[in-house]
Amino acid sequence: MRVLGVDPGLTRCGVGVVEGVPGAPLTLVHVGVIRTDADLDPAERLLRIEQGLERVLEEFSPEAVAVERVFAQHNVSTVIGTAQAAGVAMLCAARRGLPVATHTPSEAKAAITGSGRADKAQVTLMVTRLLRLSAAPKPADAADALALAICHVWRGDAQARLAAAVRRGRGARR
Repeated sequence: MRVLGVDPGLTRCGVGVVEGVPGAPLTLVHVGVIRTDADLDPAERLLRIEQGLERVLEEFSPEAVAVERVFAQHNVSTVIGTAQAAGVAMLCAARRGLPVATHTPSEAKAAITGSGRADKAQVTLMVTRLLRLSAAPKPADAADALALAICHVWRGDAQARLAAAVRRGRGARR
């Protein structure tokens, strides 16, 4: 399975494409960051993120997209920008008919390190090891995007089967 992980942000939107299956070594396909200038109008920034994501989707043809689930922070303007960038990523995937999953930062950290409370350095170290990279992906947004993709390769299929079973169960009760 080839998965695009997206760590959404208006200034730096991390993107990472990973290929693999649970229980087998993973392969790095692509890693990068889509950057926008803070001086630009927010609509222009979102357009540039959309264009960057479309280039990655076109070039690397993932089968699924994993986006970091936005959670409440103290800085509301940061949450709004992050949520907008996440929405753009989901829209780009939906436009291509790709399944989209969201994973919380804690879920991705737990999948990668075994602890949902791991810090960025621990996540980066484990991503580097799991993908057998000679150097750590930088900046942290890029490593976080890879962590989301790895999390989805390892957990996504199981989560999709559980969700389908729940939907079938609800339909049987009607």
